[in-house]
Amino acid sequence: MITTLAIKNYALIEDIRVEFKRGLTIITGETGAGKSILLGALGLVLGKRADSKVVRNTEKKCVIEAEFDVRKYQLELLFSENDLDFEPHTILRREILPSGKSRAFVNDTPVTLQQMQLLGERLIDVHAQNDKHTLTTESFQIDVIDALAGNQELRVEYSAQRNDYKRKVDELDRLRMEKEQAAKELDYHNFLYSELNEANLSTLDQPLLEEAYEKLNNVEEIQEALSQVAQLLQEETSGTLATATNARTLLNSIRDFSKQYGSFWERLNSVIIELADLNEEIVNATEQLEPDPRLLAEVNEKLQRLQALQQKHAVASVKELMTIEEELGEKIERSSNIETHIDALVHEAEVAKERTSELAIRLNEKRRKAIPTLKQKLENILQELGLPNAQFRFELDDTGEFRKHGNAVLELLFTANKGAQLAPLGKVASGGEMSRIMLAVKAVLAEYKQLPTLIFDEIDSGISGEIGHKMAEIMSAMSEHMQLLSITHLPQIAAKGDNHKRVFKVDREEVTQTMIKDLNEEERVIEIAQMIGGSSVSDSAIAHAKQLLN
Repeated sequence: MITTLAIKNYALIEDIRVEFKRGLTIITGETGAGKSILLGALGLVLGKRADSKVVRNTEKKCVIEAEFDVRKYQLELLFSENDLDFEPHTILRREILPSGKSRAFVNDTPVTLQQMQLLGERLIDVHAQNDKHTLTTESFQIDVIDALAGNQELRVEYSAQRNDYKRKVDELDRLRMEKEQAAKELDYHNFLYSELNEANLSTLDQPLLEEAYEKLNNVEEIQEALSQVAQLLQEETSGTLATATNARTLLNSIRDFSKQYGSFWERLNSVIIELADLNEEIVNATEQLEPDPRLLAEVNEKLQRLQALQQKHAVASVKELMTIEEELGEKIERSSNIETHIDALVHEAEVAKERTSELAIRLNEKRRKAIPTLKQKLENILQELGLPNAQFRFELDDTGEFRKHGNAVLELLFTANKGAQLAPLGKVASGGEMSRIMLAVKAVLAEYKQLPTLIFDEIDSGISGEIGHKMAEIMSAMSEHMQLLSITHLPQIAAKGDNHKRVFKVDREEVTQTMIKDLNEEERVIEIAQMIGGSSVSDSAIAHAKQLLN
């Protein structure tokens, strides 16, 4: 239940704080006094979108804050799912900055507007004059039946099963499209894979192939160069080895005179040894190097194939080609296995469909059992509200479609007149009848489920006299089990309140402000007398007001 509502800098409200109690709270006031402003402010903390035009003083922020006692609403799971700390006394706050930006908080934790809406829906149910069309919607009508049928847990189970079935059907559609696409691409993928596979990529070393090609393709030039190098090294008189050997002999004659000369000799000796080894290797390399046109052609063919594949697949290495080969192999394997996956998923989808259908059938069976009770209760209440000939007929038919609430389609037929043909509710019920039907529905629901705080915004429009008394009695009975706020122009309803608040406007200097006041017993008499007879309160109006209050 809502315990307090604080409003600052909103529309005609400068700064007010309203406290609410259990039972039936009545809110009255002249047309234009600001009752709708009060509801508008409350709507902001329930998650409705903000309009910067409602900010009274554009140099300050607008703040709306509402405190709720949520101990009986079983909201712990909702708080947990939204990463919010559960507090038995929860505060919802909305701020509209001068820039027009809006912020939302739950217990001082920033939240999204969607999170605030989810919580708001569980805390307050507002029925305004223009909300009566809700009665004519199929989803609302089925929700009412399900409340009486006790279908809440079954609805949750059905919804989860339906979602699972839909996921499987969507996956089947995706796999079938993939199969169709894979069939179109399979031949091409097989061709590319075979081309890469035949290249034996794992046996190829591209740098070695390129080196072998350069050697085989330039045999004569290499032989000529190596022969000249060997000749320069080996020449007896002026060859490099001979010259170095002579120099070593000279150094040998003086190396004992200084460690430095000994170092020269050792270094030169190392060079001579290295030159001798180098000469031997060059001679061997020259002898081994022979033209081999067949091997050259073979190496050239491998390189050309490799380079063609790299160019075709827009890569620069053998490793990248091997990765592409592996991916193509996986695609080909997946194409061959996709039919198996489809067959398995078809079976799973059939099982899910059967299970969803079973739950939908159970929902409808319980609904059909609850409908006669609901019909009788609604007609009994409407009889009290001056519609003695009101009749309902709930036409619930099964369909093959798994809808949000089951596989049923519902049409609610109604007539308020004896002997008249029943027709869809929205087409035949008048405004006054719709108000009474909505009250009857809420009265029935109050017997079967824990309703949030209920606000009726002039649900009594089009109602007067004895019917107003009956409506007031029903509201009073409902308020024994829940918190109920009623904005009303009807004195019969106003007199039934456990608490009474009056909304009014005052002029202060050059500013008009909306205020709200808790009425005491004497003030209630005057307020109700004015509702009966107008601003000029007569003795008879006072007497009538006292009679209503007593």
